Amino acid sequence: MKNCVIIELKKDKIVMKIHENAKQSEILECLKEKLPDLQKLCKGEKTSIYVEGKVLKKKEIEEIRKAISAQIPVDIDFESSKGLGLHGIKRSFSKEIASSDTIFHKGALRSGQKIEYEGSIVVIGDVNGGAEVIAGENIIVLGVLRGLAHAGAKGNKQAIIAAEKIECPQIRISNIIKEIETNEEEGQTENFAYVNENNEIIL
Repeated sequence: MKNCVIIELKKDKIVMKIHENAKQSEILECLKEKLPDLQKLCKGEKTSIYVEGKVLKKKEIEEIRKAISAQIPVDIDFESSKGLGLHGIKRSFSKEIASSDTIFHKGALRSGQKIEYEGSIVVIGDVNGGAEVIAGENIIVLGVLRGLAHAGAKGNKQAIIAAEKIECPQIRISNIIKEIETNEEEGQTENFAYVNENNEIIL
């Protein structure tokens, strides 16, 4: 993708916008070509670079930071560097994540335990009440989900939550929260959650 990195000077800050659909290899190649122009815009230590646009993973952020810092001694701040969770979501988006980086946790998560990961998380066991699972992409629980689950925690509405049983009082996907009311009379078991076209979490 040509010109996937756009650079603008705003007062004492340089804004570098990355196209949302650009691949990391394309970003680094485009950045390499634009480094001489970027260097000209930097006016001493007071100038800083703010990177926005595409939601980046930690590894991608570090690769871009390293590419710039190797040529220009300047402070670099990333819109995507905020932590996972509702407080870190500045904007929501939809991106296919059928294939994603995944970690596996063997055993149940007890109250007070917490797992965070930028990709998908698979828990081989129950997630008990008081435990937290926060993923940038999907959450799969091979057991009963009773604790907090927040999928798409960087804003991706394509993320899903799946479990043998969903028995928690609340689930979160992207910046959307759904309170769950249990209906013991119906005996209905929920085990899959996603966001529909109306930006509602459906169980």
